[in-house]
Amino acid sequence: MSLLGSMTTAISGLAAQARALGHVSDNVANSQTVGFKRTDTNFTNWLTRSNLRVNLPGSVEARPDYTNTVQGTIEQVENPLAMAIAGQGFFSVSQSRGGSGADVIFDDRQMFTRAGDFAMDRDGYMVNGSGYYLEGWTMLASGQPDRTSLAPIRISELVYNPVPTSSIDLAANLPSNVDAVAAIPAAAPWAPPEDPVSSVIQIYDALGNQQQVTLDWWRLDTDTWRLRITPENDTAAPADGRFVDVQFGGQIAAGPPVVNAAPGTISSITTRANATGTTPAPSEAGDNAFLGFAVDYGYGNQDVQINLGGFGVPTGLTMYAGTEYSVRDLSQDGVPLGAYNGVTIRENGDVAVNYDNGQTRIVARVPIVAFNDPDKLQKLDGQAFLRTVESGEARVTDASTNGVGKLVTNSVERSNVDIAAEFSKLILAQRAYTSNTRIVTASDEMLQDTINMKR
Repeated sequence: MSLLGSMTTAISGLAAQARALGHVSDNVANSQTVGFKRTDTNFTNWLTRSNLRVNLPGSVEARPDYTNTVQGTIEQVENPLAMAIAGQGFFSVSQSRGGSGADVIFDDRQMFTRAGDFAMDRDGYMVNGSGYYLEGWTMLASGQPDRTSLAPIRISELVYNPVPTSSIDLAANLPSNVDAVAAIPAAAPWAPPEDPVSSVIQIYDALGNQQQVTLDWWRLDTDTWRLRITPENDTAAPADGRFVDVQFGGQIAAGPPVVNAAPGTISSITTRANATGTTPAPSEAGDNAFLGFAVDYGYGNQDVQINLGGFGVPTGLTMYAGTEYSVRDLSQDGVPLGAYNGVTIRENGDVAVNYDNGQTRIVARVPIVAFNDPDKLQKLDGQAFLRTVESGEARVTDASTNGVGKLVTNSVERSNVDIAAEFSKLILAQRAYTSNTRIVTASDEMLQDTINMKR
């Protein structure tokens, strides 16, 4: 019995070492595969009978020992869509079952991978080297991700529509050491003489065309400046121009109670002849100081607001000492037509589409999926995995939160295979296999001797 048991035990050892050799072979072959996780070998002993008096030969089994939680080396690459996870977690991916464009049919199963070598395919989807489609959260109108569901990320917004200017921000200092105008022409009571201090800003109409607006300032008296607003190509512009008076210092046109503006800060804004739009009625110091006007470039009225800071506070437009008009900020919120100029991934997972007009649109966010026991996931082709009962539920969360790793952009995670370690395992498997053949040979010879006893 022991001789036959020894032989069968040795044969099981041959099978176990052959399986271990298969694991080593798979690891070495995939040593350069992005996101590959090596498979180690765990040898398990099965007993036939064992007690204090006797121990009969049993057998050995080689079971795979997965290393899904062992980090591979993160390597920087030139691909702007490539990502690696530093720490625990997986990318959520799906697999195509056919179709193209918006009609691609996806497998209902949710899959996971560490292979982050994503690139954009011809339909605008982000696909890794093994053909798996990256999934993420779509963005709501509020600018926040919709965390209720995952969907394949597709870059389809290739044009950034123009946005007409609706707001201009002006931060400047009107010099207090210049003389007021000598006289106002009687023929044009709101139009001061020439030689103003001026600002010119480019704004955008409804079609994204660039238009010019000139802001001219004259000092009327100690504390009052007059502003003329002149939009170029404005079909509704009055012949005499649009005028607004801005008062500095003194009592703010509010109250009760009486509120005083500090010297050099805005206390009131008054619309004069031919001016359109709105001016504020402040109730206290710090209220927004602005004035509005409307233009028409042939596409209907376009309302524009000029923000001058706050009433009674030294922000935005001021009047302090100096002889030169100094502009600190002159900006507007209009945007011209923009064409697609590439995609980048941010460290928080945001997928940002860039346009040649300088604008960026966030279209999705890439989350990270975690499991209680990632080593119990079911392996699939192409470095992908499926959830199992043993792995636990998939927890979808933002990068760098709730114990998941952080995203490393412009990078990939290499295989966690160590070639030197694998060749050491190869030597051990080879020696163990050879030793088991010796047991089989010795058992065979002893059995032959037992048979020959009959002679």
